This record gives sequence, C-alpha cells and structure tokens, in this order.
Amino acid sequence: MELQPNPNSPHVAVNIGSSSANETRSPRVGIDRPPIFVLSFTDITYKVNQTKKLSLSSFTKSSKGDSAERPRVRTLLDSVSGEAREGELFAILGASGSGKSTLIDALANRIVRESLNGTICLNGESLESRLLKVLSAYVMQDDLLYPMLTVKETLMYAAEFRLPRSVSKEKKKKRVEELITQLGLEAATNTIIGDEGHRGVSGGERRRVSIGIDIVHDPILLFLDEPTSGLDSTSAFMVVEVLKKIARRGSIVMLSIHQPSYRILNLLDRVLFLSRGQTVFYGPPSSLSMYFAEFGTPIPDNENPTEFALDQIREREATMDGARELVEFNKTWKRQHPDLFSSDRGDTPHIPLDQAIVGSFASGRLVSGSNGTNSMTVASVRKFTNPFWIEMGVLMKRAFTNTNRMPELFMIRLGAVLITGIILATIYWRLDNTPKGVQERMGFFAIAMSTMFYTCADALPVFMQERYIYLRETAHNAYRKSSFVLSNAIVSFPPLILLSIGFALTTFFAVGLDGGMMGFFFYTAIILASFWAGSGFVTFLSGIVSHIIVGYTIVVAILAYYLLFSGFFINRDRIPEYWIWFHYMSLVKYPYQAVMQNEFSDPNKCFVRGTQMFDNTPIEPFNQSTKVEVLASISSSLHMSLTNTTCITTGPDILQRNSVQDLSKWNCLWVTVAWGFFFRFLFFVWLLVGSKNKRK
Repeated sequence: MELQPNPNSPHVAVNIGSSSANETRSPRVGIDRPPIFVLSFTDITYKVNQTKKLSLSSFTKSSKGDSAERPRVRTLLDSVSGEAREGELFAILGASGSGKSTLIDALANRIVRESLNGTICLNGESLESRLLKVLSAYVMQDDLLYPMLTVKETLMYAAEFRLPRSVSKEKKKKRVEELITQLGLEAATNTIIGDEGHRGVSGGERRRVSIGIDIVHDPILLFLDEPTSGLDSTSAFMVVEVLKKIARRGSIVMLSIHQPSYRILNLLDRVLFLSRGQTVFYGPPSSLSMYFAEFGTPIPDNENPTEFALDQIREREATMDGARELVEFNKTWKRQHPDLFSSDRGDTPHIPLDQAIVGSFASGRLVSGSNGTNSMTVASVRKFTNPFWIEMGVLMKRAFTNTNRMPELFMIRLGAVLITGIILATIYWRLDNTPKGVQERMGFFAIAMSTMFYTCADALPVFMQERYIYLRETAHNAYRKSSFVLSNAIVSFPPLILLSIGFALTTFFAVGLDGGMMGFFFYTAIILASFWAGSGFVTFLSGIVSHIIVGYTIVVAILAYYLLFSGFFINRDRIPEYWIWFHYMSLVKYPYQAVMQNEFSDPNKCFVRGTQMFDNTPIEPFNQSTKVEVLASISSSLHMSLTNTTCITTGPDILQRNSVQDLSKWNCLWVTVAWGFFFRFLFFVWLLVGSKNKRK
C-alpha cells in the first residue's frame, strides 16, 4: 500500500520507502544517517493519593474528636528517564507492582498530563494529544476481540477504521494480507477468534491479531502492555520476534514484560528495570553482566541475566530500604559509562519533528491521519480518519456479522418471549366482557407491558462485554462516539421487530383483545416501542455499571418501581403528591395506558350490564332473582329504567375510573419511543464524560 508523494510539495524532505510483506527492512540502528524518530522521557514522576479504608478504629477516632488522617501519597514512578529510538525494541522489566504498566501508560498519554511531572518528547518536541493518537498505537494486555470474526475479517475491519477512504478497497485488502504474513498468521487466516464456547485460534495467534489491529495503519510509536502475558515460551518468543520486525520496519516499539526468556532477551535493544517506580538499570541488555559485576554480584555463567537481575531486585525489595542500593548504583554507573548513553545526551542529531512527520505522510505511513491528498502538513492532520457515515457502515457491518454467527442468542431471547406470551395467552384465554373480564384484562396489560422491559435485560452484558474493545478503539480515534451509539441502536432494532410481532401474534387473538386489525397493529407498535425504550434504558445502564450482577440487580429493582407507579396498582389520582413525579417517570405507565385505551376506547362496547353491577359486592352471592329484585328497587328509587340488559359501564367509563386519560394512546406511543431515544442520548453523554481512557 503506497501513497505517492507529490514531487512539487515543499514539505517532503524525507523519503521513507515502503516494503512488501516478504521484504524485511534492515535495522535503522547504525545506518549512515540520523534516526528519523527518537522518543525521550526525562524525570517522569507520577504520584497518587491513597485514602485510608473505613474501619471501626477510624469511626472511634472521629467520635473522640481526632482530626481525620490525611490521604497517603504513593509514588508510582520516581524520576524515570530513558530514550527509545526508531528501529529499536525497548523493554520495561520489573516485578509485579514495579510500575511497568504505569510507565507505558504515561508514555502513551493514558495518564492525565497534569498528574505527571517530567518531560516526554519526540524528536525533542512535546506532542499534543491529537497528534500522538495518529502517531501511536497501544496494545492492551488482554486480547479484546470479537469472538465470531475470522482473523482476516478482524484485521480488515481495523483497516476500514484506520485507513482513509482515499485508500481503495484493494489496497486495504493488500495491506491486510501483508500484515497477516508479517504476523505469521497465514494458517489461521479464515479461523474465527473464538471464545469459551467456540473453538478458535490459539493464545499466541490471538495476541498477534491484537497487535495487528493496532499496527494496520503503520504507526511510528507502538506501546504494548505485557504482550507475552499468559503465553508459553514459544508463543511469547514468536510475539516478540514479530515486534522486532515491526521495529526494524521503522517504528519505535516499547513494551512491558515480566520475565523474558534468554531468546527474547537477545531480541531486545534496550531494557529498563524498575523497582517500586525507580530505575534500577537502564541500558543495552549486553551490559547487564558488566553492571552486576561492578556492583559486586556477577551473573553466573549459563544463567539468564534478566532472571538474575529480577531475583536481586526481589531480594532487596523484601528489606526495609528496598532496592535503594541498586537505584543509587545505577546513577553512578551511568556517569561512569557515558559511552553507553551518548545518544541519550543528544549527541546524535535527529530530524525536526514536523519534517519527519511530513515525510512519513508522503511515503504512505501514518495514513490514518492523512487528508487523502499528496501534500500533507502537521497542521492538517485529521482527528478522525473517516467521515461519520463510513464509520457507521463499518460498525454496523461488523456487529451484524458477529451477531449473525451466534443465532442461538436471538433464538433464546425469542423463545423466552414466545413462552411468556403462550403462558399469558393460556391463562387469559378468551376473556369475556364482564367486570371480572375487565380486571383480568388490566392484569394482563400490566404483566405484558412490564414483560417487554424485563426481557430487555439480556442486552445488559452486550456493551459491558464490548466496553474495553470500545475503549481501545476510541483511544486512538478509530471512530466517533456518536457513530458507535447510532450503529448500536440500528443493529439492535431489527430483532426487536421480530420479538414484537411474535409476542403480539401469540397474545392478541388468544386473549380476545378488541380493536380488530387496526387494534392489532397498534398493539404491535406499542410492544415494539416498549422493547425500544427498554433496550435503551438497559443500554444506558450498561454504560454506567461495571459489573453484570450489580447491573441486573439495578435493572430488576428499577423496573419493579416502574410497574408499581404505572397506574395499575394505584390510580394516578390516588398517588401522593410527593411521588407523582415517579408516576410520569415510569416507563411502564405509557404503554400500559396506551393498551388500556386501545382496548376500552369504544363507547358502544359494554362491560357491565344489569345485575353484573353487583359483582364484587356483598350482593354477589345471592341468586339471580334476588339480584333482579334489588335492581328493580334501585330503578324505582332513581326513577330510571334499569333492566338486566341495561348497560351500566362502558369502555370510556373504565378509562375514567382508572385515570388513564391524561394522554391519548398515540401520545403514549410517541412518549415511549421518545424514552428510547432519550436513554440512548444519555448513553452517548456518558460515553463523552464518563468513559475515559486515561488515569488521573
């Protein structure tokens, strides 16, 4: 894949040649020109406040009038410095809790800059966040991939996101094929990623796919958080070998790694050992033996230098002073061997940042930030690679592909809705037009409408499972948050139509509801609107709740409150004033009122005739002749003609008695639809303000 530079452009000062999949560039280390990109970091310090957990003793001190303890400040990084250069593999090592991942996050701009002290520069210049997102890629420790997509599809969707529309479909396919070859994934090209229930690629292949989706746009800076974690030695070596090739193609590759094997150590160009956020050793791996020999603990023959170094660090961390002795010795040793760190002092010149970036654009690199023209400047770098509608199309296509390969999920949901409908239909079979039939209809409507919302709870894990995929992709502006929200809503809508039709067909005619075909269509529409509002509500909750069990608890509780205040258990005019606001907030209120009006709006349909008015009264147990006599007596007293066939209560009377006429059925339908949009808007707002990719 190449973007041809414009020979007349004054900005193109550096020519970085592209290479094919079968061609490996020679290392840029030691070439007869200055390196194009150099990342340097000096005195990086990061501190966090740790508040003390609540305990009985803290309450006791508070009751005695003692002042509250100040939060303890913990230093995660303490004056860490180093330099990573194009063509090199830079590894950060240390025991668990040493600060490896924190340093990677700091360099990758995943920590709020105001919380950091020190300087981070590329070619001697600080980077703004927008430009760094174009220049870099970050590979998380966990493999966050869609399980039902194949390796090729996963990389192809990444190419669709990160490469602009000015790059043709054929060139994108060619880039993906080159990437598959580069990552050594030819044998797994058409294999699905897989998960616990679906057999897919191996762990090492998953890790290489995770790397591939973040380097599809050929970034200059590549950060990886423990890419070998959980892999066997062979798979780990293959992953690092791939990273070495990426570095030699002209990238700065920085990774944290726990305990590399001897083979992996030979692939590294620079290593930095940390202990409790402090530098214990920094330099080329080949100098480890000299370092520890001068420290007084020479590395035995045939022992892995990194294992020996980590053992030395752990032994000292168990003491009161920690690894302070090694930290101080590292400072002295660095001054005694300036020849090993000449480049870190700036002795080696490098190309100005603007010129290097423009040259990368001109040669076809960093195309995710290009504007599709041959003449690029740093100022013209775009925040997002593609327009809104292209992002929407790719997101929808990917979601449909992934879900269509798991039809069992929809079938389970459809089965639950149909079984619920069948149970309700058989319980409320062919309801009659009597006072008891009216009560049974109202009970059916309350249960049926609330069921729509409860069955939407299965959407809760969807975003929660995709949360970290979303965070990874939006961290480098692969697509807009608005594109994600809208595509999510569109993809989730077609299944709701099928569920609505299925439930309506199962219950409407079996229960004997009124309204004919027009009534059936409205009944189906309000069910669909209920599904839409319910799925929007659950989608919003999935964004703000981090645990599935907590999410289900909240959903069930809130939906129970919605049903309580819907108007079925207590009429609107009987709800206390201080709770009436919750009645209008209830999602169940509006579909319940809509189906009530759809059923009881006909003034010519009678539900209580003559002696039926005595149902649910003390007179009900008496025989029919006695009821007729009582009815005649009432008729005489009221000077009215009341017979056993006289209509006492019509449908509108029932609506008035239950206080469900404050809105028309069509207004109830539109309000329910509006609730669905409102909750998705809240979901979007939460993604903007509450879903951050940075630590504070």
